Amino acid sequence: MIDPHSRRPLTADTPHSVSDGERRWPVLDGIPYLRVGRGELVERALTALDDGRVRDAAAILLADNDDWWDQPPPPPQVLAEAYDAAADPRTTLRDAVTALGLGRVGDYFLHRDHDPSGLAVTALVATHPPAGRPVVDLACGAGHLLRRLVREPGETGGATGIDIVFAKLWLARRFVLPAEGGVDLVCADLRAPWPLAPDGDRWVCCHDTLYFLDDPGDVLHRAVELAGPGGAVLAGHCHNAEHPLGAAGHPLTTDEWAGLLPGALTYPEEELTDAALQGRRARPVVGTELERTEAVALAFDHVAALPQPALLDPSPGATLRPNPLYRDGVREWPNPRWAAEYGARAAVYLPETLPTDLSDDRAARRRVLVELPERW
Repeated sequence: MIDPHSRRPLTADTPHSVSDGERRWPVLDGIPYLRVGRGELVERALTALDDGRVRDAAAILLADNDDWWDQPPPPPQVLAEAYDAAADPRTTLRDAVTALGLGRVGDYFLHRDHDPSGLAVTALVATHPPAGRPVVDLACGAGHLLRRLVREPGETGGATGIDIVFAKLWLARRFVLPAEGGVDLVCADLRAPWPLAPDGDRWVCCHDTLYFLDDPGDVLHRAVELAGPGGAVLAGHCHNAEHPLGAAGHPLTTDEWAGLLPGALTYPEEELTDAALQGRRARPVVGTELERTEAVALAFDHVAALPQPALLDPSPGATLRPNPLYRDGVREWPNPRWAAEYGARAAVYLPETLPTDLSDDRAARRRVLVELPERW
């Protein structure tokens, strides 16, 4: 890990901070906060940690959010209490996203693994898997993809998740990722220099994020550099400017997205979702079929790793539970915005009432039964 300013290695100078020898950064629950442009926040968090006021530091870091978020953070005392509550095994991911005031983003995290775009990412990754290479998940959110990858034996050669929002990484560490660890989490801004340097071959991904950025081409260019000569770069859910549902953020046409990652295979999101539901390898397309998609996915792999069908299924030994989108046996979308974005496509594989006549394998394929974090 390197300092985003000096590009010098970062090492621990106290149990709660890292330094390049001149500049210090706070570390909470093993997550370094390296977000540039937040100097005053960094100093306040470091002061609290140096004074032993961990709850105060947690409230400072958990209140920080990205530039797109339009809701005020909860009061510091509420955030401090949410931090304390995570130590209680009875506290769930649902409790935490509510306490952190994450609203619709919290609903997104609660249902990420079984919404249509989440299924699309699953199919993209199964078609172009890490195959033992170190994984770097850019804008990893609450760590859902990282969880699945590290739970598949031999699939990764180590894993790192980077996100601009500390609270999302904290949710990953406390509620989503396996208790045995195996994933490094770092809070950093993709628009600034990254805390990683090219060093060997990596499998690098960035899903459901590039359309938020003013210069997605720069992120993809640096991802290719980070991946190295034997690596791979995947980018899922890139909004199509020519589709009515793809207008959010800074969308591009599918041709424009493809032009940002020369040589990449291109997939319509709908094809990827169908591939996940049907348990098959996704088929890349070009031309008019691609132009009609809501969002396009890109995949470039120097070594063309063989597909890994096991990644389409629950992780080995997983306990399956009824999809939480069913309440008292009836399908219910989390909120109107979720329904508008995902409802029509989710209704294709989730019937209105919880079925009782499906085999476990078929129910898992249709996401009627799902694998959830233990403290969901």
